[in-house]
Amino acid sequence: TEDAVARMAASRDIVERLADGAPVYGITTGFGALATVSIPPDRRRALQVALVRSHAAGMGDPVEREVVRAMMLLRARTLALGHSGARPVVAQGMVDLLNAGITPVVPESGSLGASGDLAPLAHGALALLGEGEVEHAGARRPAAEALREAGIAPIELAEKEGLAVTNGTDAILGMLCLAVDDSRRLLTQADLVTAMTIEGLLATDAPFAAELQALRPQPGQAVSAANLRAMLAGSPIVASHSNDEDHRVQDAYSIRCTPSVHGAARDTLDHVRGVTDNELAAAIDNPMVLLDGTVASCGNFHGAPLGFAADFLAIALAEVGAISERRIDRMLDRHRSHGLPPFLADEVGVDSGLMIGHYTAAAMASENKRLAAPASVDSLPTSAMQEDHVSMAWLA
Repeated sequence: TEDAVARMAASRDIVERLADGAPVYGITTGFGALATVSIPPDRRRALQVALVRSHAAGMGDPVEREVVRAMMLLRARTLALGHSGARPVVAQGMVDLLNAGITPVVPESGSLGASGDLAPLAHGALALLGEGEVEHAGARRPAAEALREAGIAPIELAEKEGLAVTNGTDAILGMLCLAVDDSRRLLTQADLVTAMTIEGLLATDAPFAAELQALRPQPGQAVSAANLRAMLAGSPIVASHSNDEDHRVQDAYSIRCTPSVHGAARDTLDHVRGVTDNELAAAIDNPMVLLDGTVASCGNFHGAPLGFAADFLAIALAEVGAISERRIDRMLDRHRSHGLPPFLADEVGVDSGLMIGHYTAAAMASENKRLAAPASVDSLPTSAMQEDHVSMAWLA
């Protein structure tokens, strides 16, 4: 927008004025533990390009295309807030890559979540320079070639811009935003599948009554129970066994306690969504260009808020998977499935039914538990002890 361009231009003017004065981190000095090294004026632009090249040091399989696109979009958004000192052409370059369907190849490993996502963002920024590799039109190819075909000119970075394109939590935030959206749909599907399971196991919907749920005023639990009531309302299958011949006093926890577990996951998701919304309103960089004309160092790039939220969401989703696996097991066991064929097989004995499908579900539920071990409680000091506490939020 015109306002965004004006904000970026104003902050850029501040950076260019300061470039002729006292030492300013990342503008007239080196980075990280090299912040005390003064850079002569004729080498400051080379410094920014060298920063991107040296920081593009990730390894491993490429990150999913949607995550890289989210990262680029969010970095352009941060630059557009006007606190990074980057010229409008830099943010526009990111938008141009998105619109042309050119996606930088970003390796999975390399971010410690402070100073943000240095390696992933650097790999993304390489494409702006016409360097590195990109995915375009379904093929992996040199960035220079893809940019040339799309009619996009590579950018020559100026003072502060190497920092501006690499210093943020945008890759973490992009992944977390996508996970929030996936989780929202997943939790609705989990309630739907549970309702079908209740019918299949001839279970009762009585524990989900509104008056019972109101005794425990957890918001997510109320939503999950209401979903189950709505889907089971008027069910002839549920009604068919509400008689004196069914001597079950109550159903197993994996059925009866579903609103408690699914609801707790919903409440967790609401918390995580709040954290992501706050981060979406944040300008993340270092140093920051302030409206009073100063450039100040800060620690806003530390990924702890996102790391904690991501770990919490992983725990919640692992539990949704765990209770789902228990319902699968119950449906396949003829001693507990209330008349269903063993393993839901069509021709019992000849056909193993879903026996090994359950093995797969059990393996995945176990893997979820391993992956839910929090990454954000770990930290390894780097950069000659300048970055002595990192968030590991990318891993979270």
